[in-house]
Amino acid sequence: MKITKYPQACLLVETEGKRILIDPGTFGFAEEMLKEDWTDIDIILITHRHDDHCHQEAINTIMERDNAKLYTTQEVVCNYQLINPNIVKEGDVIAEGNIKIEVVKAVHGFLTAMKYRQIEVQENVGFIIDDGKKRLYATSDTINFNHDYKCDILAMPFNGNGLTMGIIDGVAFAKDINPELLLPIHMQHPDPRMNPDIKLLEKEIQAAQLKYRILAIGETVTVN
Repeated sequence: MKITKYPQACLLVETEGKRILIDPGTFGFAEEMLKEDWTDIDIILITHRHDDHCHQEAINTIMERDNAKLYTTQEVVCNYQLINPNIVKEGDVIAEGNIKIEVVKAVHGFLTAMKYRQIEVQENVGFIIDDGKKRLYATSDTINFNHDYKCDILAMPFNGNGLTMGIIDGVAFAKDINPELLLPIHMQHPDPRMNPDIKLLEKEIQAAQLKYRILAIGETVTVN
C-alpha cells in the first residue's frame, strides 16, 4: 500500500490497482495537483462538510474526467453540489474489487465560531481501507472516543484547538490502536495558531514508542 500526503488531511492511497483520494480540500490546493497528482482516480472519500476536506470544483473535475466513484455523507451532499455521490453512513462497508472500505465513527470537535458561521458538523465519518494485506485508518477530524478499531497504518489529525485531538490525547488514541505506522496529518492550517508544536508532538510520539512519519506535501510512503 502506497500513501502520498497532500495539504491538510488529503491522502492518495494506491493499492490493488486502485487510486483512492481522501479529503481533497481547499487549503493549500493548487491546480497542478489536478493535472499532475490527482489523476486516474478511481475512488474519492469525503469524511465531512468542511471545505478543507471537500473542494467541490476539484472533486467534480475528477468525477467528470476519471469517472471516479464518490462516497460521502448525507450532510456533505446537502452542502455541496457534487456529481453522482454515493451516500454512506457509519457502519457501512464499501466493496471495490479486492478492497473493503469500512465507514466508521468520527466525532468532530466544536468551537463557538462554528455556530455563528453555521458550519457545525452533525455527520462525520472515518474510513478504514483494507486491501487484504494492510489496513489504513483515516480518522477524519475527530476528538478522542471509545472504540475498538484496529489498523496497520493510522492517519490522524493533531492540532489541539478543540476541533480534533491534541498531542496528549491524540498520542493516547494512537497508542491504544498501536499501528505499524502513525501518519500525523491536518497540520497545514493557514492560521499557525491552529497547528500543533511539531517538536513536542514528536517527543510524545517517541515516548509512546510508536513508529511514525511526518510526511511533507507530496511525499510518499510505502507499507508492505
